[in-house]
Amino acid sequence: MEIWISSAIFGSLNFMAEKRKIWHWLALLILSLIWGTSYILMKKGLESFSPYQVGALRIVITFICLLPVALRHFHYLNKTNILSIIIIGLFGSIIPAFLFPLAETKISSSLAGMINSLSPVFTLVFGITIYKRKAIGTQIAGVFLGLLGAAGLLYTGSFTFNLYGLLVVLATILSGISSNEVSKVKELNGIKITALSFFVTSPLAIIYLLFSDLSVPFHTENWVRNLSYIGILAVFGSAIALVIYYLLIRDTSPNFASSVTYFIPVVATLWGLVDNEQFYSSMLISIIFIFVGVFIINRPDFYKKRRPMSDE
Repeated sequence: MEIWISSAIFGSLNFMAEKRKIWHWLALLILSLIWGTSYILMKKGLESFSPYQVGALRIVITFICLLPVALRHFHYLNKTNILSIIIIGLFGSIIPAFLFPLAETKISSSLAGMINSLSPVFTLVFGITIYKRKAIGTQIAGVFLGLLGAAGLLYTGSFTFNLYGLLVVLATILSGISSNEVSKVKELNGIKITALSFFVTSPLAIIYLLFSDLSVPFHTENWVRNLSYIGILAVFGSAIALVIYYLLIRDTSPNFASSVTYFIPVVATLWGLVDNEQFYSSMLISIIFIFVGVFIINRPDFYKKRRPMSDE
């Protein structure tokens, strides 16, 4: 893949030729399990808290967990990376933390996980349009296949679409920008980027939570259990997972790291079935379109590699 996308972080070796390290694949597996589970955790948190409270609590808990790291490495914030850190924090964490639970008030957790598989599509789109990466025609075809699959997931009949599903699409758009921006940050590893990005952007969520009426959710049944779900979501789904994700981006590429979205929908769907969510055959067809699109984006020369060589 990287041979088609000219950027220092994308590397100079072809995706197919480059041997990935074992920990790269283990990291993808761990991220799949964590982020695939995050959708059902948000759904459970919504049983007591509003979508904005779920998002704000997730951000604040993550901020508290990472605060010691942020304070220790605060001196790494400077005029050359502060804008990138803010973009990564807002687009990669803060805004999506509100968009996902808001979407899940009207769509299933498994559907949210499926739509999120669009992330590599927008990682490539913004890599080309904003970050001046290079791409070939097959990758562009992959983008259209991914968007077609997403349209299938959002389509509700009679030429109408689920507008709440578009909130997840927006989150994947922002994630695409954030993933590319990580490649611009110099001299910072995954945990430093995560901690500092939450440090500079979390005050927005803290201010909202201070003025939010938490007396209502605290009087609901099982609010302690549902708050614990949000806590697990924050510690694992944000703090730990983002550290792994940003580390993976820095050691491989934004597109390879975003390949985690191959597996997230599978985990999210399994949790949805356990929670008695409906699954339709049309969803499977749509998600296959997205998977094929993402596959082409990550391996644009796959067909070329498989063609038999002609005799000279």
